[in-house]
Amino acid sequence: MATYRTGGCTVVELRGEMDIAAALDAAPHLDRATATAEPRLVIDLSPVTFLDASGLSLLCRVHRRVHAQGGRLALVCDRPGLLRILGITGLDHRFRPVPTLAEALRRHGARA
Repeated sequence: MATYRTGGCTVVELRGEMDIAAALDAAPHLDRATATAEPRLVIDLSPVTFLDASGLSLLCRVHRRVHAQGGRLALVCDRPGLLRILGITGLDHRFRPVPTLAEALRRHGARA
C-alpha cells in the first residue's frame, strides 16, 4: 500500500489481494486519510488482484466516513474482474469507478 498527496488530494494505492488480512492492515491508513474535514480521497485499485467481502466492506466504510466529513471520494479501477464484482454488488453506482488516476483527480478538480 502507498499513500501520497497530489493535486490537493490524498491517494491511497491498495495492492495485491484485498482480503480480511489486507483490509485490517489498510483500515488505519484509510481512517487517517478520512479523519480530516472535507477529505478529498482517491482510492486506486489498479494494483489490486483480488477483492473479497472484507475489501468491499472497507471501501463502504471509507465511503461513509468521507461523506460524513463532507468530502469527496473517487475510485480508480480498470480491472474487469474487480469491476464485475462492483457491478454484481451494485457498488459500481455508489463508487462510479474511473479507469485512471488522472481522471479521478480531474473529478476532484485537481491535476495529475
